Amino acid sequence: MQEMYGIKYSKPEVVLLQDTGIGVAESAARTCYDSFENSENEVIKNIEHTLPNQEMCDELNSIEESNLLDDLAWTYFHHSILEHANLSFLIRGTSRGVLQEHARHRIQAISVRSTRYTMSSLINAFVASQASGGKEFFIEKILSFDMFVTTDKYYNAIEISAIYEKLSYQAKIVEDFYSISVAKSSLGFIEEFSNDSQALFEALQNGKKKRNVGDAFKHIISDNVKVDMVVTFNLRSLKNYFTLRDSGAAFFQIRWLAQEMMRVTPKKYLDLIIKGK
Repeated sequence: MQEMYGIKYSKPEVVLLQDTGIGVAESAARTCYDSFENSENEVIKNIEHTLPNQEMCDELNSIEESNLLDDLAWTYFHHSILEHANLSFLIRGTSRGVLQEHARHRIQAISVRSTRYTMSSLINAFVASQASGGKEFFIEKILSFDMFVTTDKYYNAIEISAIYEKLSYQAKIVEDFYSISVAKSSLGFIEEFSNDSQALFEALQNGKKKRNVGDAFKHIISDNVKVDMVVTFNLRSLKNYFTLRDSGAAFFQIRWLAQEMMRVTPKKYLDLIIKGK
């Protein structure tokens, strides 16, 4: 947990899902210079004379050091060869605000938890609150979801209250509001449990989920909401990302994320993209 500007935040969690190794990057560089015989890695020397079989590819991908890559990265600044190494990270609990920052990094593959398909529980809580519990029920239920990067219960209750008011307004102006809120097969629960918010919530949760429910309700959530994502960078792009996002000038939440990504990045990659690591 970290405090910034008087507000307490949770930090994201990061796991390195896969990395492709630096051997292919050295092979690419050796291809440029036709210098396979100069490698300290025996398998790369052998590539000059034979097409690699699976055993050689496995050995290639296990290479931990490359003098040539080090020279090209730090002496000659030939960084295009770093694009042949890729790393994929699983990120849990960063914010939608960070997601916006990530979109500015052009060369990455990114898959993000979708609000279109994952807002059913929040909408179910609002529908259930209309039975008997009202705003208090809604706030307590959403607090239990742990859906914000901010961790102060009272601060989050203010945000949840704002969500409730937005939904309440929308419910007043949209004809047949419940038809866009819950699946057709669950509409009967609203009448069946009209005096019991908790029972209605459980029935809606156990029923069929409304497809694309987030399409009608994206407007209710803020940049404070947590998102999960998987991102894949080539090593050259990761160098750019760490340079910009580990800077004191970066948005503090994406700086936290960059630092966590850096922490789980193996040394063989950091040695090629960050001086002194």
